[in-house]
Formats: sequence, structure tokens, C-alpha cells
Amino acid sequence: MASSRAEQTRAAWLAVLDKYKLDPDRPSAAAMWSPRLDGASRDEIVAIQNAKLAVLAPFLYENSAFYRRRFDRLGLAPSDISGLDDLPQWPVVDKLEMMEDAQAHPPYGTYSTMSDAVWAERGWMMFASSGSTGVPRVFRYSQIDRELWAWANARAMVAMGIGKGDTVFMITGFGPHVWAWGVQFALAKMGVPAIPGGGMDAKARAGIVLRFRPSVLLATPSYALRLGRVLEEQGHDPARLGVRTLFLGGEPAMGIAHTRARIQDLWGARTVEFYGCTEAAPHVGGFSCAASQGESGRVTTHLLEDVQVWEVIDPETRQKLPDGARGLTVCTSLNSESSPQLRFLVGDYTVLDRTPCACGRSHVRAMGAFAGRADDLINLRGIKMFPVQIEEAVRALPGIGDEFEIVIATDASELDVMTVRIEHADHAAPEALRAALADELRARCEVRVGVEVLAPGTLPKTEFKAKRVRDLRAKP
Repeated sequence: MASSRAEQTRAAWLAVLDKYKLDPDRPSAAAMWSPRLDGASRDEIVAIQNAKLAVLAPFLYENSAFYRRRFDRLGLAPSDISGLDDLPQWPVVDKLEMMEDAQAHPPYGTYSTMSDAVWAERGWMMFASSGSTGVPRVFRYSQIDRELWAWANARAMVAMGIGKGDTVFMITGFGPHVWAWGVQFALAKMGVPAIPGGGMDAKARAGIVLRFRPSVLLATPSYALRLGRVLEEQGHDPARLGVRTLFLGGEPAMGIAHTRARIQDLWGARTVEFYGCTEAAPHVGGFSCAASQGESGRVTTHLLEDVQVWEVIDPETRQKLPDGARGLTVCTSLNSESSPQLRFLVGDYTVLDRTPCACGRSHVRAMGAFAGRADDLINLRGIKMFPVQIEEAVRALPGIGDEFEIVIATDASELDVMTVRIEHADHAAPEALRAALADELRARCEVRVGVEVLAPGTLPKTEFKAKRVRDLRAKP
């Protein structure tokens, strides 16, 4: 009977996913893939979310041992979570819970709804979280997920202005990380050609740009800077090579004004970005549109509400916050056969706004994009800061190289200290620069930070995602 109930709830879940997958194969308008969804009214969005949530909770209970145990421990029945108003009853799920489950139930854990039988019948690909803390969480996705990813990502990429006539150079290692794989299948659905850029060094990738002149580069922000500098070293101006869009992901960029400006100025192109996470938003969670960089200078990022429920919570109490308040992102996934998580703590700071966008889309936006994942928080002698705050200070001063490093250590007096290592042409006489950056860091982070000025080319070059922080403190 248990197996039959699992199959029945899976069939019901797949049916509701299919019902609300409008315009599944092609866009119905030039500016929006699905105007019926992308421009839906608030009442229509809420109705879709409620319809999916009513089917999701029974599906999770019958197909994930992790969720069954959690429902039982909390004294809740699946019918208790049947709509948006019921979500606050369900405490957020965090990465620590998933890590403990993965360790207790190797190799896959029990937090997903992928069974061995489904994997054998229609498995697609296995991915692992690429976050900065803890044991990687492994996720197996199905062929149904692959198609859902392609559809959702295509909707977002139409909003970005990517389409027919573009060629996308995908500068990624194509490892077990979700972003580029999902984009590749979306490009195939859209009929947009791609050039795979895995397995190459920066010089080889520069050669691809020079020879084939792609109009879109997909890369992490740090690698977009790295590749542009390599082209400059070869005597080329990246801004004159035909790249019109820099499709960024994997690291904060849009929300860091000086980094965004540095990348756009280098390439003479606009930046757009994807936001998400392996656990609950493996396809697009957040995305840029034509109006994302407003005249005020503040950027915004759209979130797809018919396929996810987005909230922000207080980092201390973990209670839901109203729109307009700054908090940590929480995502309920409503678009997956294999990992439809219920209130997963993604953990990036932002502010939500549900007023319609100038682009015509009606879904919630993250104001100021995303600037700092709670996992990355640095605690130095009780003062808390994010690496992005330090990056803002570094980028604010002219002439500093693209690479920098944050080193945290314990000195001889057992005091935790931080040093920011940068590169600059004036490394032989660095006193003024060192003082200026120290003042900038103190103003932004409210703590004294050491500054080390190095010769250009001293620090390791970024090859995919930048690793900015080296914490050398003795672990307790």
C-alpha cells in the first residue's frame, strides 16, 4: 500500500506540474516566453502556488523519508500544508539538516523524492551542491526535471534579451554544478547555438572569442574579468570584439556596483545574471531583465513565482518578514519531480518587492539583487561582515588589480586579524594606497584591517569561481 500511495502522489504531482507548464515548447511573444505566466496577476500567481502546494506536501510525505520523519516529528499531516497561508507552520529546512541526513543515509540521503526505481527508469543527471560550507549534498534529477529546467531557463533568458542571432560561449568546467547544464538545454529549446568552453585555459578561450566572436559570454564574474585581461595582454580590446551580453552566475556581481561597472566597462557589454541553488532552485531562481539596471543605479532581480515561492526571514528568529524588510532568502520549489523542497533556506540577503516591473513582468523582485550569503559571513573579533563588503571597498579605489585575497589568521598575542592582499602597479611605494584602502575598509566594515600591496601577477588567477577567503585560524 505504501508503494501504491507513493506512486499515486507522484502521478498527482506530475499532473499539476504539467497543468501549469504553459507554452511548453516555444515562446508565445517576443518579449515574454509565456505572457500568461510572466505577466500573471497577483491573484493568478497565488492560485497557481496554492494548487501546487496542496499536492506537494502529500508527494513529499510519501516519497521522501526525510520529509516523512520531519512531518511526524512536528506533529503535522500533509493536509496541514495546503497553501501559502500554511507555510509558516513549517520551520525552514537548512543545509545542516541535509548534511546530517546525507551522512546518516549515504550516498544520496533521503531529502529528495528520487527513488532508485525512478532513477533506473528515467534518470538524467546527478549534481552536487557547490556551496562554501559543509558536506556536498548530492541530487539525482530525472528526464522530466531536465525538460522543466529547459523551459524555466528559456523563460528567463528571453527576459535577458538572449535569442535568435546570438551565439553563447559557455565558459564553464561542466562539472556537477547545475547552472551551465540547465542553460545548455534551454539554449537547445530556444534554437540558440552554443560553444562549449570546458577543458580550456584562458588563452585557448581568448582564442575562441577572437576567432568566432560570440555575442554572449557565460562565466562567473571573476572569470569574465580574468578573460578580459588576458585579451588585453594579447593586445586586444575586449570591448571591440562583439560581445554584447555577459551572462554571469556562481558569484555575486549585479549587486556589487563597482564590480559590475568594472566588468561592463572592460567588455563594453551589459551584464545579466542567474541566481539559484542546487537544492531548491537548480534551474533559474532569479534573473535579470531589460529594466534590471534602472536609472537610479539600483539593480533588481526577478524571481519566478509560478515555479517557486520566495520569502525572506529574520536571520535570528527565522520568522517570515514582510516585503520591504531585509532578510535571508527561503525557497519552496514547485517545479521539480526530484527535489521539490519545502521552505529551504538558500540564505542570501535581499529585500523583496512585488510591484510590477517596467519590463511588464509581475513576479516578485529582489531589490539590489543579492549581496552576501549567510554561509560566507566573516566573524572577526565579534564584528561580522561579508566578503562582498570587502570587494566593494577594493573595487572603489582606482588601479587595483582584479584579483584580491582575504587572509584571516591568529597573531602571536592570540588576536584574530585580517589582511586584504591586493595587486597594484605602485607596489614599491604603497603607503598612500595602503592607507586609502584601510580607511575604505574601516568605513564599510567597521574594523581595522591590514593591507598588503603586491606586484601585479602575484596572486593566483581565477580559473572558474574565485576563492577570496583564506581562514588560517586554528579551529576549536
